[in-house]
Formats: sequence, C-alpha cells, structure tokens
Amino acid sequence: MNREKALQILHKNLKSDHLIKHSYAVESVMRELAKRLQPDKEDLWAMTGLLHDLDADIVDYTTAPQLHGLKTVEILKSENLGNDQMYSAICAHNKESGVEISSVIDQAIFAADPITGFITAIALVYPDKKVSSVKVKSVTKRMKELRFAAGADRDAMRSIEKLGMDFNAFVEIALKAMESIASDLGL
Repeated sequence: MNREKALQILHKNLKSDHLIKHSYAVESVMRELAKRLQPDKEDLWAMTGLLHDLDADIVDYTTAPQLHGLKTVEILKSENLGNDQMYSAICAHNKESGVEISSVIDQAIFAADPITGFITAIALVYPDKKVSSVKVKSVTKRMKELRFAAGADRDAMRSIEKLGMDFNAFVEIALKAMESIASDLGL
C-alpha cells in the first residue's frame, strides 16, 4: 500500500483538521496493534486506520448512519486502493453498517477507533494538553466515569479483549502509538 497515495486521498476527502488528526491517530494505533497481532500485515492495518473515516464529511450521521464505511469503500474502489480485508474492516468499525466483525483486523479497528478519541479527550483536560501526560491508570479511571466523553463507545474499546489482549496492554499500545506522533496530533 502506498501511504503517499493514501494521504492524497485522505486530504482530498476530509477537510476537518479534527478528522485528519483522528485518522492519523487510528493509523498509528493500528500499526502498533498489527506489530503484535499480525506483523505481516502492518501496512494494511495502518492504511485501514488512516482511511477508515474518509466519508465522514459526506455521510449524514443523523439520517443515514448505516452508510458510514460503505461510502468510504466506494471512494477507495474508485481510487483503486485497498482490498477486501480493508473494506470489511472499514465497514465493520461502524455497527450501523450491518457488516459483522469477522476477522482480527475488523475487531482491532472496532476497538482502536474509539480509544484514540478517548485518549485525546483525556489529554485535553490536562493543563499541558499532552498525550505524554496520559497514563494507563488515567484511562481506566475515566472509563468508569460515564459522563466523561459520554459518546465514547466503552464496549467497543473493551472488545479488544476478544483478541486475547488485556485492556491495559491495549491502552499502553495506544498511548505509545499516539505519543509517537504527538506533534502531528497537536498533543
């Protein structure tokens, strides 16, 4: 997979700085998860994370949430980028799409997508607003505070355990991944 081409497609389709940073974060977390779970598919996992929300600026989540992911796949196919594993994972990360989680990459992105936003929300309440200040214990504590980042799908984040990965280990991987690109994330 060609990251340069993927970045061009990302910037062509997403205009929101927030969504672009989110895409970078999910790419980074997926790359680190692949190193542990499917090392031979690291680039595929990373590109899936980078491109998973391409349709976020065109899908109306209030009237047609089921289209999120499906529209991204249409975009990717029109650009001759991706494969069936990527397409399945992108669709499966959205419960509303009707595509079931059926592979390791599907499960990984389903968990990785919300953890990046959750970690970002935690970092932003710290005085320095740095991801490096966020600790595993902070994340597990905030998971119990249902009013904090109330829209974050805690069950999706915890679903990483279906892959035999301890939740705290997952948080540690996500924190390390996001910290490695902190300047790109503005965190």
